[in-house]
Amino acid sequence: MAPPLGNDLHTVRTEHRHTRRSLLAGLAAFGAAGALGATGCTRVASSGKNGGDLLDRLRAQGVVRLGIAGEIPFGYIDRDGNLTGEAPELARVIFKRLGVDRVQPVPTEFGSLIPGLNAQQFDVVAAGMYVTPDRCEQVIFADPDYRMPDAFVVRKGNPLGLHTYADALRRHAKIATGTGYAQIQHAVEAGFKESDLVIVPDQVAGLNAVESGRVDLFTGTAVTVRLVARGSAKAESTRPFVALVDGKPKADGGAFAFRPTETRLRDAFNAELHKLRRSGELYRIVRPFGFTRAEMTTLTAKELCGS
Repeated sequence: MAPPLGNDLHTVRTEHRHTRRSLLAGLAAFGAAGALGATGCTRVASSGKNGGDLLDRLRAQGVVRLGIAGEIPFGYIDRDGNLTGEAPELARVIFKRLGVDRVQPVPTEFGSLIPGLNAQQFDVVAAGMYVTPDRCEQVIFADPDYRMPDAFVVRKGNPLGLHTYADALRRHAKIATGTGYAQIQHAVEAGFKESDLVIVPDQVAGLNAVESGRVDLFTGTAVTVRLVARGSAKAESTRPFVALVDGKPKADGGAFAFRPTETRLRDAFNAELHKLRRSGELYRIVRPFGFTRAEMTTLTAKELCGS
């Protein structure tokens, strides 16, 4: 198991994009951001004609290539040159059970993960990628290994009592969020004008904006704000909450992605993932990377793909 995040908070800086769960951007932290989409959500529940032969080839080779995007805590190379993160550590366990002993990182930009997968530059996307209907038009997903609610960074003691977007709207709070973050949409859905939001490069800049009093809160994913605020003397993170989109709770989940033809590999991966969920081992694997039980889920890819 990899060391806790605190040892590597300064190592990564990655670009944010809206299409993803739009979480972690890196600089002294745990980046994240968007990507593209996928082919036929119906493939999530059904297998192709032959289901693909990649699983057999991986077993023969003894190694699986993982597409990562240098994003703490999802998948990155640590200061010692070792592959680690929530997704690679989970991949190690699952692929070992599937008869594949080694994992090999293939670093790329987040926006290149899906094209790189479909171009066979690597075998699996292991980057904590959000499952979205658009992405389900290009790849097939395993079921999510985590779900990600929102949370706020606020000043110590939370003097304005900000726990949800409704609270922030009622108190006329000044909101900051990251470039391309999904939380932009969440705030707009709650009644804020996008033009009124303060857009900052990443969560570290968001923390600084709160500490300086330039804004009342910074909004991001729960793991993002929890990790960035934990060492602050002037700010703290709030409890996670689920945002409303179109009047309904918005559940975002991250998962491994596979080429559409490789349903056999995806199904075998899912079977082992479900065993880890039931036993509680999944949580033990991801906990050192800042995840809590609040981020554990029983969501399925079919639910998130919308079919």
